[in-house]
Amino acid sequence: MTETRPATPSTRAATFLRESWDVIRRRGPSKVQFWFIALVIGIVSGYAAVAFMTAIELLQSALYRTDDPRTLHSFARTLPWFWVLLVPCVGGLAVGYILTRFTPDARVRAVAEVIEASAVKEGRVERRAGLASIAASLITLSSGGSTGREGPVVHMVGMIAGWVSNKLNADGVTGRDLLGCAVAAGVAASFNAPLAGALFAMEVVLRHFAVHAFAPITIAAVSGSVISRTHFGDVTEFVLPLDGVLRFYAELPAFLLLGLTCGVIAFVLMRSVFFAEDVANRIQSGLSLPPILRPAVSGLMLGGMAIFFPHIIGVGYETTSAALSGDLILREAVVFAILKVAAVSITMGGRMGGGIFSPSLMVGALTGLAFGAMATAVFPNISGSETLYALAGMGAVAGAVLGAPISTTLIVFELTGDWQTGLAVMVAVSIASALAGRLVDRSFFLTQLERRGIHLADGPQRYLLATFKVSSVMKAPDHPRAPQADRVRRALNEGLFVSPADTLEVAMPLFEKSSSDFLAVVRLSDKDTTPEILGVLLHVDALRVFNRALAARAAEEHS
Repeated sequence: MTETRPATPSTRAATFLRESWDVIRRRGPSKVQFWFIALVIGIVSGYAAVAFMTAIELLQSALYRTDDPRTLHSFARTLPWFWVLLVPCVGGLAVGYILTRFTPDARVRAVAEVIEASAVKEGRVERRAGLASIAASLITLSSGGSTGREGPVVHMVGMIAGWVSNKLNADGVTGRDLLGCAVAAGVAASFNAPLAGALFAMEVVLRHFAVHAFAPITIAAVSGSVISRTHFGDVTEFVLPLDGVLRFYAELPAFLLLGLTCGVIAFVLMRSVFFAEDVANRIQSGLSLPPILRPAVSGLMLGGMAIFFPHIIGVGYETTSAALSGDLILREAVVFAILKVAAVSITMGGRMGGGIFSPSLMVGALTGLAFGAMATAVFPNISGSETLYALAGMGAVAGAVLGAPISTTLIVFELTGDWQTGLAVMVAVSIASALAGRLVDRSFFLTQLERRGIHLADGPQRYLLATFKVSSVMKAPDHPRAPQADRVRRALNEGLFVSPADTLEVAMPLFEKSSSDFLAVVRLSDKDTTPEILGVLLHVDALRVFNRALAARAAEEHS
């Protein structure tokens, strides 16, 4: 008889972990386990954000030969003009190669795709195109592209959450919560603002404030912020002046006007990007320009602008800090804001990498400073500091562009810690967001998706229909509830048919238009042959599936 050896502590621990992992994969994590997973995701996402920001600084220092990338535009003045011209162009050529080689449409992925993944893909973010987008954004931001780093960070950590969701076989609710945890940690690490990071994830990505998601998302945001502080210190992104005193109630109407102004500027910024993209599409099509050259042409245009105005290079935090410190005069603030809008439009219209967050901060700070310079000149006795207007303008434009008034206000509040400043910012942000949200589809990201035919701005009652294929709801022709064959053929002749690959978003308007209780489901073939009838889609089945989805989403958002 063979004697069984007693298990060692390490063997028992390994067995316990393996069995626990199997249980999590089969049944999903418990609440405590989920919080632990959120902590791990927060740490990993924080390190990912730190690594991305560090990589930008290292590559930017190498390309522009500077020891301090935060003062890049000042240093760029000393470089030869041809170097300033060629670096963005060469960077654009590298971006074009990466995107045409590794993405199906030569387009960068960022925050909009993460929002889409949360709404209709159970929190899963595409990986191959996502990795290519991260590389493209890294090169763009390092070589002078006039965009922001937060968008790529959000997409990068979204891929991490998607990978974990796949390993856990997570359902839609769990997958979205994991995605929110990763985004919260990434944003918190980028700005050293854990509270704003948590609310950004819920306000922009998940688009709800469910109680069940708040604890794990907060845990992840705090852990991401701790990772950032460990590497960069307990410092904020901007060094703010201490003399931004609000002359309180008498000055609040000025911030209402600032909010209206910033709402218009945010609209102009967003529409300029979309206009540039449409113009670039027409030019590329008309000239038969290869997709690989489109970012290079944009880089060449940016380099030409940077020769005379190096402020447009990169993220632009030096100019933003100068605006917040009041170191720019009125004319400079206006000119730099116009040039930044043009530079962002060229960069994003040329399909280079990066996000819209940091540019909106810069444009907002410049807009607020210009407004404050005029307001304090007209009403010097009741006006506070110009820098307070710059701070409020920064939050107002960013909040309107992102469609995130709550989290943007909190980011500014976390940067200042002053409740009076927070009050002024809140007034300006709310007015700007309300105005801009009426002029576009609620935000820059949702408008991007709307332009691609993905309708998220109107809520789940609109986009959930697109998540169900007709093939998953249809009935076979011989099903007891299916209509008789002659009725199905009559519906086919009347054009009341869909294919199995269509979604309920296609089918429901046909039901409404015809008042029919069913649609024929056919396999489309050549025009000369009769479509093959595969089954029927009953109106009552489509409504039942849709109502269940609405109920499930409502239960998730209110749990």
